[in-house]
Amino acid sequence: MKAVLAPAARRDLLAAVAWIAGDNPEAATVLRDTVAAAAERIGRHPLIGTERPELTAPPVRFLAMTGFPYVIVYDSACRPPLIMRVLHGARDFPVLFTRA
Repeated sequence: MKAVLAPAARRDLLAAVAWIAGDNPEAATVLRDTVAAAAERIGRHPLIGTERPELTAPPVRFLAMTGFPYVIVYDSACRPPLIMRVLHGARDFPVLFTRA
């Protein structure tokens, strides 16, 4: 089972790939493939990411991407797991995940 990308995550990934491709098309392809590989790992092992209770409640988890400054945010309780966002690590996560 492979994790699936929510529409927002798909938009995040497409924007990141387009941005990187402007300077380095090969790196953009590697990013896309890295996210696909991470989706497979998350699908097989939904608890591999880290919980961040100061940002959002479980079952949401965060998985840092090796080799890229991006973080995958996903719901580990969904079957298959749902990748909600693919965010650059420099984003202001507390602002993005402010509890209402």
